[in-house]
Amino acid sequence: MTEEDISYEKALELLDAKMRSIEEDDLTLEQVIAAVAEGRRYLKICEAKLEAARHKIEVRPEAIRPPGGVGGAQAAPSTADRGELPPPSAEPPPTDDRLL
Repeated sequence: MTEEDISYEKALELLDAKMRSIEEDDLTLEQVIAAVAEGRRYLKICEAKLEAARHKIEVRPEAIRPPGGVGGAQAAPSTADRGELPPPSAEPPPTDDRLL
C-alpha cells in the first residue's frame, strides 16, 4: 500500500496502534526503533493530508475581493486581513452589573 492510498483516518489509526504497541507491549530495543520509524511515517502521512486539506479550504482575501475593488480604487487591507488585532479602544468595555 502506497502513502497516497492511505487515508488520513487510516494513517491516524495505524499511528495510534504503533504508539499503543510501544507503550504496552514488551518490545526489544530494535522493535521499538522500528515501531517509532513506522509511526513517524504515519505521522508524516497525516501531516501531509492535513496540509493538503488546509490548502483546499483556505480562503484568501484576494480571492474574495477583485483587485482594485469597486470603481478601480484598491482598498487598504483591514487589520483582520493582515492578521493583526485592532487598536485598543479609548473607552473601557461596558460592564454587565449582573456579573458583579
